[in-house]
Amino acid sequence: MFKLLGNLSVYFKYQDIRTDNALFRLHNTFTTVLLLTFSIIITASQFVGQPIQCIVSGIPAHVVNTFCWITSTFAMPDAFAREVGKEVAHPGVRNPYDGTTEKKYYTYYQWVCFVLFFQAIMCYTPKFLWDFFEGGLMRTIVMGLNVGVCKSKEKEKKKELLIGYLLRYQREHKMYALRYFGCELLCLINILVQMWLMDSFLGGEFYNYGTKVLGYSDVPQELRFDPMIYIFPRVTKCTFHKYGASGSIQTHDSLCVLPLNMVNEKTYVFLWFWYVALATLLSMLLVYRLIILFVPSIRPRLLHARSRSIAMETAASVSRRCDVGDWWLLYMLARNMDPIIYREFIAEFSKRLDEKPSSRA
Repeated sequence: MFKLLGNLSVYFKYQDIRTDNALFRLHNTFTTVLLLTFSIIITASQFVGQPIQCIVSGIPAHVVNTFCWITSTFAMPDAFAREVGKEVAHPGVRNPYDGTTEKKYYTYYQWVCFVLFFQAIMCYTPKFLWDFFEGGLMRTIVMGLNVGVCKSKEKEKKKELLIGYLLRYQREHKMYALRYFGCELLCLINILVQMWLMDSFLGGEFYNYGTKVLGYSDVPQELRFDPMIYIFPRVTKCTFHKYGASGSIQTHDSLCVLPLNMVNEKTYVFLWFWYVALATLLSMLLVYRLIILFVPSIRPRLLHARSRSIAMETAASVSRRCDVGDWWLLYMLARNMDPIIYREFIAEFSKRLDEKPSSRA
């Protein structure tokens, strides 16, 4: 397992050229690795260990274990709030005195590892799309200027090539910015869709799962029952039928222990808080991007904040002459170029822009 988890470190390799922001990477890289880690741990516990152990008399234990694992187990919802040891044997476990008693069936547990893996693919999709759209443009135009130590002639030549490219293709980078903003929007949509999918997967119990866990300690001891046990029970029941010696159908009622649910409950508690935090931050990021798109007056301040080495007047002059696509390219160049080289480049680029006929941004 440690070897498998160690292979995930490739996702955290240092990138000398960044074409996205930290929140984008939290969604696409960290969350993907997080889900893959949970999937690997649960897979190892499920297929290497003993995910279920049932107690039943007269039938080989491994037969009942296999049957109850591949079919389903159940609990009695009204038995979770009853006193353990007096009214019920375990939370949610009591005898169904008649066939009309409501049962809550649990069939999801053998699918958790696969669902988590599918969620990891969904989280990686925005990064895959952005890498395809970006096509290595930022690395190409930076041309190694992210390293400040270089020969003067080489530096001047590269700066001239970069300025020439930006002047030649001025106002042709709008789709570059919009595609990136679209991938950030896709991150938010993905988080919201995944929360809905997890809620459906867990029988409508995911949306308020975290709040129930937080409120668990505030409930009086005599009235409380663990919400994690209700969604991920550790002891359930299973009914096994077989033919007796005379050919009549015999019913065997077994008690099943699910140690794997100890891992599942902690996994989904963490995912609830993580997804709520991500959804909140991505919503704020979406508002921030809308401000960038529809309030051009804020762009010079952001460019100056990104690179304090450039004058505010220069940032205002450049932002006024560029549309949102060119501005975003300059903003990302400030992140990837050496600060001193960027200051020299943006000053020269501003002068060259002033030499061109004026046009609206």
